[in-house]
Amino acid sequence: MARRVDRLWTNARLLTMAESGVAGRDAAGIVACAGGRIAYAGPTADAPAFDPAERIDCAGRWITPGLIDCHTHLVYGGDRAAEFEMRLKGATYQEIAAAGGGIVSTVRATRAASDEALLASAGSRLDRLIAEGATTVEIKSGYGLDTASEIRMLRVARRLGQVRPVTIRTTFLGAHALPPEANSDKQAYIDRVCAEMLPAVAREKLADAVDGFCEGIAFSPAQIGQVFAAAAALGLPVKLHADQLSDLGGAELAARHGALSADHLEWTGEAGVAAMAQAGTVAVLLPGAFYVLRETKLPPVAALRRAGVRMAVSTDSNPGTSPVTSLLLAMNMAATLFGLTVDECLAGVTREAAHALGLAGEAGTLEAGTSCDLAIWDIERPAELVYRLGFNPLHARVWRGQ
Repeated sequence: MARRVDRLWTNARLLTMAESGVAGRDAAGIVACAGGRIAYAGPTADAPAFDPAERIDCAGRWITPGLIDCHTHLVYGGDRAAEFEMRLKGATYQEIAAAGGGIVSTVRATRAASDEALLASAGSRLDRLIAEGATTVEIKSGYGLDTASEIRMLRVARRLGQVRPVTIRTTFLGAHALPPEANSDKQAYIDRVCAEMLPAVAREKLADAVDGFCEGIAFSPAQIGQVFAAAAALGLPVKLHADQLSDLGGAELAARHGALSADHLEWTGEAGVAAMAQAGTVAVLLPGAFYVLRETKLPPVAALRRAGVRMAVSTDSNPGTSPVTSLLLAMNMAATLFGLTVDECLAGVTREAAHALGLAGEAGTLEAGTSCDLAIWDIERPAELVYRLGFNPLHARVWRGQ
């Protein structure tokens, strides 16, 4: 007897991204959905009988999992176009920060913005990701840097998931930078993050994870370790902005705390790669920031590959160092600048990005039981999604079966 399902996509070419292999391309495939979840995805010839309430002929188009942007800072006030001009004239990231720019300038604008203004501006950026097939997006706080403002940012991020057809994962990034009122006392601020801010965020259940910025211009490994210990005590997983501008052992620190991911990694050495491999920590590569900052130190992609470390790719969408709202562009940059293969790029914005968010088995692959999040493309081969620039071939996007 045929199984009743809500929808059946037929006459499709599938890129399932299942662990059995990125090359698991099915030239004649179908996807069945029941109750918002995939009931079957695979070759038409192997499929059981289905009785769909709705049948959709894909006319030979490609279906991939819905894309996942696993590292963004979408909620913020203002912009930093003036700093972009400063960098063009030769100013470094560190010099801009020392002059009162950088993250702190966005903190001022974010604190001054209303909730509705933050929701509207972040929603506009989110819409651009959705228009390219994104079905899951992580959003960090970190531009409030006091308890009330950080909570406000996380509430706005959660609201985006209520007013847009997309899965939102929120990350508390209180240890992002030192606020102006901290009077240069980093340790006192970290103490406040751990004793006041993190518990308040946890009480309201506003964060799915906790992040930090481990860098000379931000916080030391010991200070980030303090934050991670506080997060663990509250039952929250961690991730880390690691080794972006120098090697402070951030990747090793992240791995030591069982982090979901370590992100950036331009300066990560062999010890960091080995630690991540052992811990199962995902490497999140952020070529947009590398490009905008005109960095020359490449992340250790070959070493990560040899060690079997999962590699995700993300936009790092933020106002200062990666004003990018295109995962398709991020994939092209990852291939062109970092040397990732097409298959690695595609896995990086689907399966591996899901691992970076703790969503393996829930999103990022076309397999029975996962959320029915699909991107349907007008392309002849998947390489087009990485190869083309300024090109959006999305035909249709499906989120939770709708």
